Amino acid sequence: MTHHFFDFMIVNMENVKHPFLKKYTQGYTFKVLMLVVLILLLLIPLNMIRGLVNERGRTAASAESDIMEAWGKQLIEAGPVITIPGIKTETVHTKTEKEGEKIETIKTPFTLMISPRGLDINAVFKTEVRKRGIFSVPLFSGTFNLRGSFDPSMAISELLPNEEIFLGQAELIIALSSQKGIRKINKSNWDNEELFFQPGNRGYSLFSHGYNKSGGGIYAVLPRFENKEASFNISIDIQGGQLIRVLPIGQDTHVSISSDWSSPSFQGAFLPGESNITDTEFSALWDISYLSRDIPLFLKNYNHDYDYSDSLFGVNFFRTIDTYALNTRAVKYAILFLIVPFLTLFLLEIFTRHRIHPAPYLLSGIGNAVFYLLLLSLSEQIPFYTAYLIAALAVTAMMTLYSRSLLPSWNKSWYMGLVVTISYILLYAVLNAESYALLIGSIGTFVVIALVMFLTRKLDWYGNEG
Repeated sequence: MTHHFFDFMIVNMENVKHPFLKKYTQGYTFKVLMLVVLILLLLIPLNMIRGLVNERGRTAASAESDIMEAWGKQLIEAGPVITIPGIKTETVHTKTEKEGEKIETIKTPFTLMISPRGLDINAVFKTEVRKRGIFSVPLFSGTFNLRGSFDPSMAISELLPNEEIFLGQAELIIALSSQKGIRKINKSNWDNEELFFQPGNRGYSLFSHGYNKSGGGIYAVLPRFENKEASFNISIDIQGGQLIRVLPIGQDTHVSISSDWSSPSFQGAFLPGESNITDTEFSALWDISYLSRDIPLFLKNYNHDYDYSDSLFGVNFFRTIDTYALNTRAVKYAILFLIVPFLTLFLLEIFTRHRIHPAPYLLSGIGNAVFYLLLLSLSEQIPFYTAYLIAALAVTAMMTLYSRSLLPSWNKSWYMGLVVTISYILLYAVLNAESYALLIGSIGTFVVIALVMFLTRKLDWYGNEG
């Protein structure tokens, strides 16, 4: 008896609820909620693609680092500077109850570091692109010429009476970020005498530039160094990659850098006063006074580390198209360009009064997500914008034909191809106008929302689709 009673109640509840559930699930409100859920689900593959882009970018950076490690790394130069060892003698008086007054003599070693009075650097490089697999890095090689003069008289005159220096042990030091980049020294003149350079910077690098202080560089003992002005002329064959940085160590520093690279990016604390960039080469000139940077003309180093990285300047061998940066930027806007095809398919469903199952929505979303995977894989093999065109055309054609299979005729289905095409044109504009990306994206979003609001202004959201 009880069993028959529960059967009767269940049958009657189903008869009551079923029409309501059927009406609700066939309404537009339910369809919108379903689309929101699908979009949230599609964030999972989009995040996976974003992670893949980052992983490929790290792989490319690792390959570039391996190439650079064998070639000579980034070229960062500071010097030349003169270092002269010295001793500071101090007499200290102490009193104790047992021993009475005690006199001690304390000798503290220090190094007098002297900057050049004038420094003229002329660097001329040829470039090439080395590859490892599908990854590449711009490298350069050429001559690095340093000319100028030193006048130690002011630094020596500032010594205290209890400070003594040893002129016979003076050394000329040029600090470099990497020892491997040095090919050979073509010229090393000091007042018409040849210097014999040895590897190392004696612990005086003067910069860090984002990584540990480097022990790279060269040094030479100065023959018969005296308290008078002397000139130097040094020419080094050197190689490196990606960038050049110079420290304006001279009282007056003049730097000239030229190369056959067509897309330089001037970076650092100082921009060039003059520059000339053509389709095949560039040249740039800097004139920097010691008054414009925080580097003393001379200092007494008591085993302290000095880091003047903030005053470094120079040029990056910039690649016009950074594939992974553009892919990363494209994926950032993926959610916006994923919503637009969903809305288009939804509006086509409304105006054609032709029901579309949730599965085609999901497949169209995955199809749009595949665009970013195609873009990444193709752009590693061919130029980025060619890869973009191929991926965009492929996905647009796929979405248009798929819409035709879902809708009764071409009368409305061609709108999908139009909307997807406009979306990819808008994304292309965003990728090419980084400074205006937010503006373009916000205006595009506003237009889409306004258009959807206009087209659905008279829609009965509580009604049925059919």
